[in-house]
This record gives sequence, C-alpha cells and structure tokens, in this order.
Amino acid sequence: MPLTYTIIPDHNLVYVRYWGFAQLSDTLKVFGDYAADPAFRPDQKHLIDLSEITDFERSFVDLVSAQAAKADAILQSQAPTMMVYLAPTQVAQAMARSILKSWDGLDVTVGRTAQDMDEALSMLGLPARSFADLPFRNA
Repeated sequence: MPLTYTIIPDHNLVYVRYWGFAQLSDTLKVFGDYAADPAFRPDQKHLIDLSEITDFERSFVDLVSAQAAKADAILQSQAPTMMVYLAPTQVAQAMARSILKSWDGLDVTVGRTAQDMDEALSMLGLPARSFADLPFRNA
C-alpha cells in the first residue's frame, strides 16, 4: 500500500505520505486506521505529502464518496480541519485540486496546496523551520 501516516501529537498534526499510484481504496483503509488510532484527534492538522505520487485514481464520484466517509471522523471537531497538500509536481497538483474540489461547499475542512515543505509548514502554523525539525518516526 503506497500510503502511510504518522501522528505527531506535540504539533497536533498527522503527516500522510503517498508514493507511486494513489488509489482511493488505500486511502480509505489508511484513513480508517488513522481514525482508530489512539492518538487520533478530530482537530489534528493534516499535512498530506503528494510529492512522490506517479499518478492517481481519477474517479470523482468515488472520491466524493470517500470524502463523505472521512467527514464522519473529522466532523467531531468544533472547527474546520486544516489540510495542506504538498504538491510540487503537476500530477500532485492535479490530485490536490481534485481532492480540494471534492470538499467544495462543505465547512469541514480548510484546504491549501503548497509547492514546497517550508510553505506547507508555514501554512500549518508550525514552529518547525524545516521538515527535518519535526519529530517523525518512520514517516
């Protein structure tokens, strides 16, 4: 499964990393694991790293359905969930646009796209100056 997540409680952040071909079934499986993780919090910020994807499943209907399933978990938060998509390539930018479009009209997320990690960290309001400053384990 070309997808993993790491929760960084000290920064109220979940880091999600994709690589290879991104499929919705993998996304739903890993999101389910994340939502069941004891460190899960509905108000955690999301940093979704798409920098290593080669392509992605392009079914907008299935994507909207997947987002509806994810919304159940993040709707527990009192405020919209901040999601920043690191998308430095054209294919990553296309995937990020598709994901952001699937959330249109819903107040459950605030989504942004960043072209580099420094920009992504800044958008998330994190004190880290670089990705290396964050306390990752196996990310």
